[in-house]
Amino acid sequence: MTDLASRPRDPVVGTATPHESAVQHATGAAVYTDDLAPSTAHVLTAWPVQSAHTHAVVTLDVAPALEVPGVVRVLTADDVPGVNDAGVKHDEPLFPSEAMYHGHALAWVLAETADAARAGAEAVQVAYEPLPSLVTIQDAIDADSFQGIPRTIRRGDPEDALATAPHVFQGVSVVGGQEHFYLETHAALARIDSEGQVFIESSTQHPSETQEIVAHVLGLPSNRVTVECLRMGGGFGGKEMQPHGLAAVAALGATLTGRPVRLRLNRTQDLTMTGKRHPFHATWTAGFDDDGRIIALATTLTADGGWSLDLSEPVMGRALCHVDNAYWIPHFVAQGRIAKTNKTSQTAFRGFGGPQGMFVIEDILGRVAPLLGLDAATLRERNLYVPDQTTPYGQPVRHAERLRAIWDDLRTSSDFDARRARIAAFNAEHEDVKRGLAITPVKFGISFTLTAYNQAGALVHVYKDGSVLVNHGGTEMGQGLHTKMLQVAATALGVRLESVRLAPTRTDKVPNTSATAASSGADLNGGAVKHACEQIRERLAAVAGRMLEVDARDVRFGDGRVSGLGASGPSFTFAEVVQAAYHQRVQLWASGFYRTAGLHWDTERMQGEPFKYFAYGAAATEVEVDGFTGASRMLRVDILHDVGDSLSPLIDLGQVEGAFVQGAGWLTLEELRWDETDGPGRGRLLTQSASTYKLPSFSEMPEEFNVRLLEDAAEDGVVYGSKAVGEPPLMLAFSVREAIREAVAAFGPVGCSIDLGAPSTAEATYRAILAAQAAAEADGAAESGAEPAVGSSAASTDAATRTDAAASVGAAVRSRFLSSES
Repeated sequence: MTDLASRPRDPVVGTATPHESAVQHATGAAVYTDDLAPSTAHVLTAWPVQSAHTHAVVTLDVAPALEVPGVVRVLTADDVPGVNDAGVKHDEPLFPSEAMYHGHALAWVLAETADAARAGAEAVQVAYEPLPSLVTIQDAIDADSFQGIPRTIRRGDPEDALATAPHVFQGVSVVGGQEHFYLETHAALARIDSEGQVFIESSTQHPSETQEIVAHVLGLPSNRVTVECLRMGGGFGGKEMQPHGLAAVAALGATLTGRPVRLRLNRTQDLTMTGKRHPFHATWTAGFDDDGRIIALATTLTADGGWSLDLSEPVMGRALCHVDNAYWIPHFVAQGRIAKTNKTSQTAFRGFGGPQGMFVIEDILGRVAPLLGLDAATLRERNLYVPDQTTPYGQPVRHAERLRAIWDDLRTSSDFDARRARIAAFNAEHEDVKRGLAITPVKFGISFTLTAYNQAGALVHVYKDGSVLVNHGGTEMGQGLHTKMLQVAATALGVRLESVRLAPTRTDKVPNTSATAASSGADLNGGAVKHACEQIRERLAAVAGRMLEVDARDVRFGDGRVSGLGASGPSFTFAEVVQAAYHQRVQLWASGFYRTAGLHWDTERMQGEPFKYFAYGAAATEVEVDGFTGASRMLRVDILHDVGDSLSPLIDLGQVEGAFVQGAGWLTLEELRWDETDGPGRGRLLTQSASTYKLPSFSEMPEEFNVRLLEDAAEDGVVYGSKAVGEPPLMLAFSVREAIREAVAAFGPVGCSIDLGAPSTAEATYRAILAAQAAAEADGAAESGAEPAVGSSAASTDAATRTDAAASVGAAVRSRFLSSES
């Protein structure tokens, strides 16, 4: 083990420690950004003027708003002293002259109260010159509307391999987006201090970039702007880029009025104004040999980027790097492009394109397995990576043996094969309810694909009484990063956990930080915190060595005490050594820095080693599907996931469970709907609240939920041998959708391929059931010698005919249901 990964005796890391703010969360005492506003004197509230058209040139008359009692000012493009842009790609005007989506903020009203600000926004008169709009990915494809730079990953000769493969399949896979729906909506509070510094409290995952955007909007150097993030009530990637413009609005308002400005989106505003997970459309051709091994894959991925680029390019890059998931594909080509539509600018979301890329291969394997005469679990197992293989972009799959070990362990511990036999018996006995069981793997790369982002800093202070204060560049959004950093600092200094405190993340304490994203928060900031603490400990060891009359190299720190090697001999408290060091004028603070080693990535060629390591896992899920409604429920979930040598097992278990449920929500429940008609509401988001957007709740949790962390899995070259846990477990939820596919297949004939919509809502599942029943009816007619009904063969008819046949079967099913009720 390297020094970075090795652990001392009895470390604080690795212990099951509650979240550092758990009590505050549970009691409501935790303070968030907007909670600071009521205690701030003379604060103004900002309210957006939102576009009522999806695409239009706009002209504003703000004079009526200024007549509303309580309105102080209306912010427009004319007020911007610097650059009128809220993004890093220079394609996001903060105050636009052209509305690019329904709900686009055109101007902001500042008022004494929220009610006055809202009334002022309603009073602003907006003249629209409507323009043509593109609402769906297919609209954009048909109009050749794309943005950003298309990328391609290629290995081998996929075209030739597909031309000679024994079995070739073609298809289209489409998966929807996802709303972040964090508990705390976007919020910022800006004020100007007595020295002219712009100080902003922001609910942001990337304080340094918020600082940069605010500075260029105001026309100031970054040293005049400070951004602080105490904590977020959830982020999931939605607060990586999109807080910047909102913070800039608040800062601009504070600069122009000289008063603090509060900006907090209500839930409807947050849903209609901010980006989502990118919906993806993929066309593919896949070739297999007679044993079911993948020979070649050619696919084109199209992401719906919305109206501007935001993070769509790196999202697509990661998607392309994860199309293979856990499977060896010798001949491979994946092309990626970003559609430009008149919708919110889609952005980062837990997994950052990786889930959409993995979706393609998992959908392919689920659909073609019955056509190859194989069960899906066998097909997946035969294609798992093995040692000495590389990804399509050229990175060795290190520790590939863990994939198979996890797979075999989970298959045994979940009693997978015996349960499948029981499920087959259950399905044979039940005509209208079917069960399915599926197992799927995960291989997820950890690091930012932009190599420069893989760095972090920290500032650690040790005070004369032995207490410790830690600043680092990562932000806390409920994921437990601060808890892990407390454990890292306590371990590195050899002190008790209660003697260490975390300070809020601030750009004037640790500068030029990367976003807390890409599952890299603990790796990067943990490395930086450890580096800072080790500098202090080395200085203290020299002091303690003189006190103990031993060589400094033989000094040991642990549990708040300092001693020499061995159990005998004198010892001192950590605080006593610190006091002595202070009187000897020894520096008791240090800045730490960490950069991830061994990364290289050629964006133009899409080749290299962009990831420090891969996180592995697998999940087995059993579901039950109602044939009358398509409703499904999870009966049992078994997960085995690789987090290396966990920094904080209790935190990591919670992350695995939460990520899995969020992934299951994306794949089975959460459906974003926009008005796609040509009426006046075209482009309007229809799912604007929790009443129309279905989120996972306790009722969607599995009845039996078994989660284990892989043991003896320390990862060298990472802080204390740990691995990232934020994003990888989300993809374990593919097992839920694949289990639904298995259950739906039980309604059809043997060998029936199930094309299942995504998200696999009750409606999508019901449509798939109707198609399976239509195929079963067609097979029955063929076996009896009767003339098959038109469209009864799903393998040989077009989609419209199959839909008609499915509808007729559905009518029969509904008739049977009604007769049984009567």
